[in-house]
Amino acid sequence: MPVRRSSVAFPKCSLLVSLRILLLVLHAGSPVYSQGDSQSDNKVMDNITVRQGETVFLRCEQGDVVTHTAWLNRSSILYAGEDKWSVDPRVSLVTLNQEEFTIKIENVDMTDEGQYVCAVQTSSRPRTTSVHVLVQVPPKIINFSRDIVVNEGSNVTLMCQASGKPEPSISWKLISNSGDLASDDELLEISSISRQRAGVYECTAVNDIDTDVQTVDITVNYAPSVSEGRDAGVTPGQRGVLECEADAVPEADFEWYKDNRRIFNGFDGMEIINTGSLSKLTFYNVSDGDYGNYTCVAINKLGSSNTNFLLYERTVGIHLSY
Repeated sequence: MPVRRSSVAFPKCSLLVSLRILLLVLHAGSPVYSQGDSQSDNKVMDNITVRQGETVFLRCEQGDVVTHTAWLNRSSILYAGEDKWSVDPRVSLVTLNQEEFTIKIENVDMTDEGQYVCAVQTSSRPRTTSVHVLVQVPPKIINFSRDIVVNEGSNVTLMCQASGKPEPSISWKLISNSGDLASDDELLEISSISRQRAGVYECTAVNDIDTDVQTVDITVNYAPSVSEGRDAGVTPGQRGVLECEADAVPEADFEWYKDNRRIFNGFDGMEIINTGSLSKLTFYNVSDGDYGNYTCVAINKLGSSNTNFLLYERTVGIHLSY
Protein backbone atom coordinates (compact mmCIF):
# COMPACT_ATOMS: atom_id res chain seq x y z
CA MET A 1 0.00 0.00 0.00
CA PRO A 2 1.55 3.35 -0.93
CA VAL A 3 2.28 5.82 1.83
CA ARG A 4 0.02 8.86 1.70
CA ARG A 5 1.46 12.17 2.87
CA SER A 6 -0.42 15.34 3.72
CA SER A 7 0.63 18.88 4.27
CA VAL A 8 1.81 18.02 7.76
CA ALA A 9 5.52 18.77 7.87
CA PHE A 10 7.91 16.13 9.22
CA PRO A 11 11.38 17.59 8.74
CA LYS A 12 14.51 15.51 9.18
CA CYS A 13 14.99 16.97 12.60
CA SER A 14 11.86 15.12 13.71
CA LEU A 15 14.19 12.16 14.33
CA LEU A 16 14.93 13.94 17.59
CA VAL A 17 11.49 13.48 19.07
CA SER A 18 10.52 15.86 21.81
CA LEU A 19 11.55 14.92 25.31
CA ARG A 20 7.93 14.74 26.37
CA ILE A 21 7.21 11.93 23.90
CA LEU A 22 10.37 10.00 24.70
CA LEU A 23 9.40 9.99 28.38
CA LEU A 24 6.47 7.77 27.39
CA VAL A 25 8.91 4.92 26.90
CA LEU A 26 9.47 4.77 30.64
CA HIS A 27 5.87 3.70 31.12
CA ALA A 28 5.53 1.26 28.22
CA GLY A 29 3.72 -1.93 29.20
CA SER A 30 0.80 -0.16 30.91
CA PRO A 31 -1.61 2.63 29.88
CA VAL A 32 0.61 5.65 29.22
CA TYR A 33 -0.03 9.20 30.36
CA SER A 34 2.20 12.25 29.99
CA GLN A 35 2.74 14.42 33.00
CA GLY A 36 0.06 17.04 33.32
CA ASP A 37 -2.37 15.25 30.97
CA SER A 38 -5.79 14.03 31.92
CA GLN A 39 -6.89 10.50 31.14
CA SER A 40 -9.33 11.87 28.60
CA ASP A 41 -6.35 12.79 26.43
CA ASN A 42 -5.16 9.21 26.39
CA LYS A 43 -6.91 6.26 24.80
CA VAL A 44 -6.58 2.55 25.39
CA MET A 45 -7.80 0.61 22.37
CA ASP A 46 -9.22 -2.89 22.42
CA ASN A 47 -6.71 -5.70 22.15
CA ILE A 48 -5.72 -6.77 18.65
CA THR A 49 -5.54 -10.54 18.22
CA VAL A 50 -3.51 -11.83 15.29
CA ARG A 51 -2.28 -15.27 14.29
CA GLN A 52 1.39 -16.08 13.99
CA GLY A 53 2.61 -15.38 10.47
CA GLU A 54 -0.12 -12.86 9.65
CA THR A 55 0.16 -9.06 9.27
CA VAL A 56 -1.07 -6.61 11.89
CA PHE A 57 -1.94 -2.97 11.20
CA LEU A 58 -1.54 -0.39 13.98
CA ARG A 59 -3.62 2.72 13.31
CA CYS A 60 -3.47 5.93 15.28
CA GLU A 61 -5.87 8.85 14.74
CA GLN A 62 -4.16 12.20 14.47
CA GLY A 63 -6.32 15.30 14.23
CA ASP A 64 -5.56 18.90 15.30
CA VAL A 65 -2.22 20.30 14.20
CA VAL A 66 0.38 17.60 14.71
CA THR A 67 3.95 18.63 15.38
CA HIS A 68 5.43 15.27 16.36
CA THR A 69 4.14 11.68 16.25
CA ALA A 70 5.68 8.31 17.02
CA TRP A 71 4.87 4.63 17.36
CA LEU A 72 6.62 2.88 20.22
CA ASN A 73 6.88 -0.77 21.25
CA ARG A 74 7.93 -1.22 24.85
CA SER A 75 11.37 0.39 25.01
CA SER A 76 11.80 0.89 21.26
CA ILE A 77 10.69 3.62 18.89
CA LEU A 78 9.43 2.05 15.66
CA TYR A 79 8.62 5.20 13.70
CA ALA A 80 9.02 8.90 14.47
CA GLY A 81 6.89 10.54 11.84
CA GLU A 82 7.97 9.14 8.50
CA ASP A 83 11.43 8.30 9.79
CA LYS A 84 11.92 4.63 10.58
CA TRP A 85 13.86 3.92 13.74
CA SER A 86 13.26 0.17 13.85
CA VAL A 87 15.79 -2.03 12.05
CA ASP A 88 13.21 -4.78 11.64
CA PRO A 89 12.43 -5.18 7.90
CA ARG A 90 8.97 -6.50 8.76
CA VAL A 91 7.92 -3.09 10.10
CA SER A 92 6.86 -0.47 7.57
CA LEU A 93 4.87 2.74 7.25
CA VAL A 94 1.47 2.48 5.61
CA THR A 95 -0.23 5.87 6.03
CA LEU A 96 0.91 9.20 7.43
CA ASN A 97 -1.33 12.24 7.08
CA GLN A 98 -3.37 14.66 9.15
CA GLU A 99 -6.03 12.00 9.86
CA GLU A 100 -4.05 8.89 10.70
CA PHE A 101 -0.66 7.38 11.33
CA THR A 102 -0.61 3.65 10.47
CA ILE A 103 2.22 1.16 10.45
CA LYS A 104 2.19 -2.57 9.78
CA ILE A 105 4.15 -5.55 11.06
CA GLU A 106 4.37 -8.52 8.71
CA ASN A 107 4.90 -12.17 9.60
CA VAL A 108 4.01 -11.58 13.23
CA ASP A 109 5.71 -13.79 15.81
CA MET A 110 5.45 -14.25 19.57
CA THR A 111 8.20 -11.69 20.11
CA ASP A 112 5.88 -9.05 18.67
CA GLU A 113 3.28 -9.56 21.39
CA GLY A 114 2.90 -6.71 23.84
CA GLN A 115 1.81 -3.11 24.18
CA TYR A 116 2.24 -0.52 21.43
CA VAL A 117 1.89 3.21 22.02
CA CYS A 118 1.16 5.96 19.55
CA ALA A 119 2.37 9.27 20.97
CA VAL A 120 1.15 12.47 19.30
CA GLN A 121 2.24 16.03 20.06
CA THR A 122 -0.37 18.51 18.83
CA SER A 123 -0.51 22.24 18.94
CA SER A 124 -2.56 22.05 22.12
CA ARG A 125 -1.29 19.10 24.17
CA PRO A 126 0.28 15.65 23.85
CA ARG A 127 -1.84 12.53 23.84
CA THR A 128 -1.28 8.79 23.58
CA THR A 129 -3.11 5.80 22.22
CA SER A 130 -2.11 2.36 23.44
CA VAL A 131 -3.06 -1.08 22.16
CA HIS A 132 -2.05 -4.57 23.21
CA VAL A 133 -1.24 -7.04 20.45
CA LEU A 134 -2.00 -10.67 21.26
CA VAL A 135 -0.35 -13.30 19.05
CA GLN A 136 -2.05 -16.67 18.66
CA VAL A 137 0.17 -19.61 17.72
CA PRO A 138 -1.05 -22.90 16.21
CA PRO A 139 -0.17 -26.02 18.19
CA LYS A 140 3.03 -27.86 17.44
CA ILE A 141 4.01 -31.14 19.04
CA ILE A 142 7.59 -30.58 20.18
CA ASN A 143 8.37 -33.54 22.44
CA PHE A 144 7.04 -36.91 21.37
CA SER A 145 7.85 -40.55 22.07
CA ARG A 146 9.42 -42.62 19.32
CA ASP A 147 8.28 -46.05 18.16
CA ILE A 148 9.10 -48.63 20.81
CA VAL A 149 9.35 -52.41 21.20
CA VAL A 150 8.53 -53.88 24.62
CA ASN A 151 7.85 -57.28 26.11
CA GLU A 152 4.35 -58.18 27.19
CA GLY A 153 3.77 -57.24 30.82
CA SER A 154 6.05 -54.18 30.71
CA ASN A 155 4.95 -50.73 31.89
CA VAL A 156 4.90 -48.17 29.08
CA THR A 157 4.80 -44.36 29.22
CA LEU A 158 4.26 -42.27 26.10
CA MET A 159 4.91 -38.52 26.07
CA CYS A 160 3.31 -35.83 23.93
CA GLN A 161 4.13 -32.19 24.69
CA ALA A 162 2.99 -29.32 22.50
CA SER A 163 3.51 -25.58 22.28
CA GLY A 164 0.97 -23.04 21.12
CA LYS A 165 -1.18 -20.13 22.21
CA PRO A 166 -3.79 -20.57 23.53
CA GLU A 167 -2.24 -23.55 25.25
CA PRO A 168 -3.27 -26.65 23.31
CA SER A 169 -5.17 -29.54 24.82
CA ILE A 170 -3.74 -33.04 24.41
CA SER A 171 -5.59 -36.28 23.70
CA TRP A 172 -4.46 -39.86 23.01
CA LYS A 173 -6.18 -42.77 21.31
CA LEU A 174 -5.30 -46.20 19.99
CA ILE A 175 -6.19 -46.14 16.29
CA SER A 176 -4.88 -49.40 14.82
CA ASN A 177 -6.56 -51.84 17.14
CA SER A 178 -9.96 -52.51 18.60
CA GLY A 179 -8.81 -51.32 22.01
CA ASP A 180 -10.55 -48.36 23.59
CA LEU A 181 -7.57 -46.96 25.46
CA ALA A 182 -7.62 -43.16 25.55
CA SER A 183 -6.20 -40.30 27.62
CA ASP A 184 -6.39 -36.51 27.87
CA ASP A 185 -2.93 -35.94 29.31
CA GLU A 186 0.58 -35.29 28.04
CA LEU A 187 1.60 -38.66 29.45
CA LEU A 188 -0.12 -41.89 28.46
CA GLU A 189 0.73 -44.59 30.99
CA ILE A 190 -0.02 -48.24 30.22
CA SER A 191 0.55 -50.67 33.07
CA SER A 192 1.50 -54.28 32.28
CA ILE A 193 0.87 -53.89 28.56
CA SER A 194 -0.77 -56.79 26.77
CA ARG A 195 -0.55 -57.85 23.14
CA GLN A 196 -4.04 -56.42 22.61
CA ARG A 197 -2.65 -52.97 23.40
CA ALA A 198 -0.03 -53.13 20.65
CA GLY A 199 -0.51 -50.85 17.67
CA VAL A 200 -0.44 -47.23 16.55
CA TYR A 201 -1.23 -44.53 19.08
CA GLU A 202 -2.25 -41.05 17.96
CA CYS A 203 -1.59 -37.86 19.92
CA THR A 204 -3.65 -34.81 18.97
CA ALA A 205 -2.84 -31.25 20.10
CA VAL A 206 -5.68 -28.75 19.58
CA ASN A 207 -6.23 -25.07 20.25
CA ASP A 208 -8.49 -22.40 18.76
CA ILE A 209 -6.16 -21.99 15.79
CA ASP A 210 -5.36 -25.43 14.45
CA THR A 211 -4.54 -29.08 15.17
CA ASP A 212 -1.29 -31.04 15.15
CA VAL A 213 -1.15 -34.85 15.10
CA GLN A 214 1.65 -37.35 15.64
CA THR A 215 1.62 -41.15 15.85
CA VAL A 216 3.79 -43.70 17.63
CA ASP A 217 3.86 -47.46 17.11
CA ILE A 218 4.14 -49.86 20.05
CA THR A 219 5.28 -53.39 19.25
CA VAL A 220 4.61 -55.89 22.03
CA ASN A 221 6.72 -59.05 22.05
CA TYR A 222 5.24 -62.25 23.46
CA ALA A 223 6.07 -65.95 23.53
CA PRO A 224 4.56 -68.28 20.92
CA SER A 225 1.28 -70.05 21.34
CA VAL A 226 0.46 -72.78 18.83
CA SER A 227 -2.92 -73.93 17.62
CA GLU A 228 -3.99 -77.46 18.47
CA GLY A 229 -2.59 -79.92 15.95
CA ARG A 230 -4.98 -81.65 13.55
CA ASP A 231 -4.25 -85.29 12.86
CA ALA A 232 -4.11 -86.39 9.23
CA GLY A 233 -5.11 -89.68 7.64
CA VAL A 234 -3.30 -90.51 4.39
CA THR A 235 -3.34 -93.62 2.24
CA PRO A 236 0.04 -95.12 1.33
CA GLY A 237 1.64 -93.56 -1.73
CA GLN A 238 -0.39 -90.35 -1.43
CA ARG A 239 0.58 -86.81 -0.44
CA GLY A 240 0.09 -85.75 3.16
CA VAL A 241 0.49 -82.41 4.98
CA LEU A 242 0.72 -81.47 8.68
CA GLU A 243 0.14 -77.76 9.39
CA CYS A 244 1.42 -75.96 12.48
CA GLU A 245 0.32 -72.38 13.19
CA ALA A 246 1.85 -70.17 15.90
CA ASP A 247 0.93 -66.72 17.19
CA ALA A 248 4.10 -64.91 18.31
CA VAL A 249 5.97 -61.58 18.21
CA PRO A 250 8.62 -61.67 16.92
CA GLU A 251 7.63 -64.44 14.51
CA ALA A 252 8.48 -67.90 15.70
CA ASP A 253 11.01 -70.33 14.27
CA PHE A 254 9.71 -73.85 13.79
CA GLU A 255 11.17 -77.26 14.52
CA TRP A 256 9.61 -80.61 13.66
CA TYR A 257 10.19 -83.91 15.43
CA LYS A 258 9.11 -87.50 14.94
CA ASP A 259 9.16 -89.11 18.32
CA ASN A 260 12.38 -87.56 19.73
CA ARG A 261 14.22 -87.23 16.41
CA ARG A 262 14.37 -83.84 14.74
CA ILE A 263 13.32 -83.64 11.11
CA PHE A 264 15.28 -81.48 8.68
CA ASN A 265 14.17 -80.27 5.30
CA GLY A 266 14.52 -83.01 2.68
CA PHE A 267 14.81 -85.74 5.29
CA ASP A 268 13.29 -89.01 3.96
CA GLY A 269 11.48 -87.14 1.21
CA MET A 270 9.79 -84.68 3.60
CA GLU A 271 9.74 -80.92 3.01
CA ILE A 272 9.35 -78.14 5.60
CA ILE A 273 8.01 -74.82 4.34
CA ASN A 274 7.72 -71.92 6.80
CA THR A 275 5.64 -68.88 5.82
CA GLY A 276 5.17 -66.28 8.52
CA SER A 277 3.13 -67.83 11.30
CA LEU A 278 2.57 -71.14 9.47
CA SER A 279 4.82 -74.15 9.06
CA LYS A 280 3.94 -77.09 6.80
CA LEU A 281 5.49 -80.55 6.93
CA THR A 282 4.77 -82.20 3.58
CA PHE A 283 5.03 -85.90 2.68
CA TYR A 284 5.05 -86.40 -1.08
CA ASN A 285 4.82 -90.20 -1.07
CA VAL A 286 3.66 -91.57 2.26
CA SER A 287 5.08 -94.95 3.23
CA ASP A 288 4.47 -97.21 6.21
CA GLY A 289 7.51 -95.75 7.96
CA ASP A 290 6.02 -92.25 7.88
CA TYR A 291 3.04 -93.07 10.06
CA GLY A 292 3.32 -92.11 13.70
CA ASN A 293 3.46 -89.19 16.14
CA TYR A 294 4.92 -85.80 15.18
CA THR A 295 5.64 -82.70 17.28
CA CYS A 296 5.83 -79.09 16.09
CA VAL A 297 7.78 -76.66 18.29
CA ALA A 298 7.46 -72.86 17.82
CA ILE A 299 10.32 -70.83 19.35
CA ASN A 300 11.22 -67.15 19.75
CA LYS A 301 13.40 -65.26 22.22
CA LEU A 302 10.61 -65.11 24.82
CA GLY A 303 9.82 -68.81 24.92
CA SER A 304 8.42 -71.80 23.09
CA SER A 305 5.27 -73.80 22.62
CA ASN A 306 4.48 -77.14 20.95
CA THR A 307 1.66 -79.27 19.67
CA ASN A 308 1.38 -82.92 18.62
CA PHE A 309 0.08 -84.57 15.46
CA LEU A 310 -0.73 -88.09 14.40
CA LEU A 311 -0.16 -89.18 10.83
CA TYR A 312 -2.17 -92.37 10.40
CA GLU A 313 -3.05 -94.73 7.57
CA ARG A 314 -6.38 -94.15 6.01
CA THR A 315 -7.93 -97.29 4.59
CA VAL A 316 -9.93 -97.38 1.41
CA GLY A 317 -13.14 -99.40 1.60
CA ILE A 318 -13.52 -102.30 -0.89
CA HIS A 319 -17.00 -102.79 -2.41
CA LEU A 320 -17.77 -106.24 -3.83
CA SER A 321 -20.59 -106.82 -6.28
CA TYR A 322 -22.28 -110.19 -6.95
